[in-house]
Amino acid sequence: MPALYVENIPEDLYEALRGRARARRSSIAAVVLALLEESIPTEKELKARQGFLRRLERVRSEKPPAGGPFRHAEEMQREDRAR
Repeated sequence: MPALYVENIPEDLYEALRGRARARRSSIAAVVLALLEESIPTEKELKARQGFLRRLERVRSEKPPAGGPFRHAEEMQREDRAR
């Protein structure tokens, strides 16, 4: 497994990392790895996101069913006010 060494980390950033590691009861390396995983998507993650966007675009392009089983918001408001 590749290793990554980082030098010249600003003191305040290092303290923030150390504080987060203590709060999570883990190592600084584990915190840094988690932050990298959250921030930098892998090729697999990018493909999954693209697939999700394609599905979302397809759903958005579909016309809603005419009428549908739901009443209009105005009807529900009138009914609620009449109570």
